[in-house]
Amino acid sequence: MTALGVVTPFWLDRPAPEAVDLAVEADRCGFGELWVGEMATFDAFALATAVSLRTERIGVKIGPLPLGVRSPVALGLGVASVATLARPPAGLALGGSSPAIVTGWHDRPWEHAAGRMRETVAAVRTVLSGQKLSVSGNHVRSNGFRLRSASPVPLTVAAFGPAMTKVAAEVADEVVLNLVPPAHVSRVRVELDAHARAAGRTPPRLAVWVPVALNPGEATVRQLAAQASVYLRPPGYGEMFAELGYGDLVTAARAGVPRAELKVPPSLVADVGALGSATEIRSRIAAYRAAGADHVGLVPATAEDPAGRTVLRELAP
Repeated sequence: MTALGVVTPFWLDRPAPEAVDLAVEADRCGFGELWVGEMATFDAFALATAVSLRTERIGVKIGPLPLGVRSPVALGLGVASVATLARPPAGLALGGSSPAIVTGWHDRPWEHAAGRMRETVAAVRTVLSGQKLSVSGNHVRSNGFRLRSASPVPLTVAAFGPAMTKVAAEVADEVVLNLVPPAHVSRVRVELDAHARAAGRTPPRLAVWVPVALNPGEATVRQLAAQASVYLRPPGYGEMFAELGYGDLVTAARAGVPRAELKVPPSLVADVGALGSATEIRSRIAAYRAAGADHVGLVPATAEDPAGRTVLRELAP
């Protein structure tokens, strides 16, 4: 796993195809890993295939994908499709997501995310190993499927909260955090190590996604603030932002105040990002590594830097 990677962002104010342009730029700059998730634009496996066909060297990691939206069989077919049609993915990531997405968008149960994650990871490993799947758990049930083109990949779990962190420590190859300050990374690193030792296994790698912007102007600050507002309401994120001193903002978001009316201060974005000069950004990345992150995924702001070209070239390995 590379120490510095890039995340395809899904900014609400940018054209969807910019994700592919950003991937091409990240590959050209020599970054070793690219995270490809999904929101309200592309299917992640379709985007990963397109990106893999347009790039040469960068490892494409798919996700985190919302848990329970796809069955282990569907996840296995997605990985195998990318591997066969383009090139083998660098990994697959799963996360609990939020009730708004899992239940509201997809009409799937969101509750019991930690238990569902444990069963899903075990089932996906079986599918990707080419073995016949036969499982009857509390949350995952499937019988008789065998993947013809087995493509084992490392599995990452997006962990927020003690229950998911414990499961991730016990079953994942890697854990990823998003929109957190270095102090949070440090606490999670301690928790992961303790849970993994208790389970008798090597602690998983720890990755963190960090929004980055080189000398951001007003448009970039607005872009970052608008995206951060999406995370004020979901469980876990809201509590973390409240701990950072933005409890009133979280309360307003959860009370139903429209995102456009939430006044997210620049300080909130700065608390969970790396903004400023190239020197300041590098110093902030170093702080995340010192806190225990094995990998930092850069999430480039693109409001004033299309496809993140300037910041990616400045931070290229």
